[in-house]
Amino acid sequence: QSQIFQPFFSTEPKIHENKLGLAISYQIITENHCGKLQCISSPEQGTEFIIQIPVS
Repeated sequence: QSQIFQPFFSTEPKIHENKLGLAISYQIITENHCGKLQCISSPEQGTEFIIQIPVS
Protein backbone atom coordinates (compact mmCIF):
# COMPACT_ATOMS: atom_id res chain seq x y z
CA GLN A 1 0.00 0.00 0.00
CA SER A 2 2.87 2.42 0.68
CA GLN A 3 4.13 1.99 -2.90
CA ILE A 4 0.95 2.74 -4.84
CA PHE A 5 1.78 6.43 -5.25
CA GLN A 6 5.24 5.65 -6.69
CA PRO A 7 5.70 6.12 -10.46
CA PHE A 8 5.49 2.91 -12.53
CA PHE A 9 4.22 0.78 -9.61
CA SER A 10 1.94 -2.06 -10.68
CA THR A 11 0.66 -5.18 -9.00
CA GLU A 12 0.85 -6.91 -12.39
CA PRO A 13 4.52 -7.65 -13.25
CA LYS A 14 3.80 -8.59 -16.89
CA ILE A 15 2.53 -5.13 -17.79
CA HIS A 16 5.29 -2.85 -19.09
CA GLU A 17 3.19 0.24 -19.82
CA ASN A 18 3.85 3.53 -18.06
CA LYS A 19 1.86 3.47 -14.85
CA LEU A 20 1.82 7.06 -13.63
CA GLY A 21 -1.85 7.65 -12.77
CA LEU A 22 -1.74 7.61 -8.98
CA ALA A 23 1.75 9.16 -8.85
CA ILE A 24 0.59 12.12 -10.94
CA SER A 25 -2.65 12.40 -8.96
CA TYR A 26 -0.69 12.40 -5.71
CA GLN A 27 1.70 15.08 -7.00
CA ILE A 28 -1.10 17.36 -8.23
CA ILE A 29 -3.12 17.03 -5.02
CA THR A 30 -0.20 17.45 -2.60
CA GLU A 31 2.06 19.91 -4.42
CA ASN A 32 -0.34 22.02 -6.49
CA HIS A 33 -3.25 22.11 -4.04
CA CYS A 34 -1.52 21.54 -0.65
CA GLY A 35 -3.89 18.63 -0.09
CA LYS A 36 -3.74 15.01 0.96
CA LEU A 37 -4.42 11.75 -0.88
CA GLN A 38 -4.95 8.72 1.32
CA CYS A 39 -5.63 5.09 0.49
CA ILE A 40 -7.45 2.73 2.84
CA SER A 41 -7.68 -0.89 1.71
CA SER A 42 -9.20 -3.91 3.39
CA PRO A 43 -8.97 -7.41 1.91
CA GLU A 44 -12.35 -8.76 0.78
CA GLN A 45 -13.96 -5.33 1.45
CA GLY A 46 -12.41 -3.00 -1.11
CA THR A 47 -10.31 0.12 -1.38
CA GLU A 48 -11.17 3.72 -0.55
CA PHE A 49 -9.29 6.82 -1.71
CA ILE A 50 -9.74 9.99 0.32
CA ILE A 51 -8.83 13.33 -1.24
CA GLN A 52 -8.59 16.39 1.00
CA ILE A 53 -8.02 19.82 -0.55
CA PRO A 54 -8.14 23.00 1.55
CA VAL A 55 -10.76 25.52 0.45
CA SER A 56 -8.74 28.60 1.33
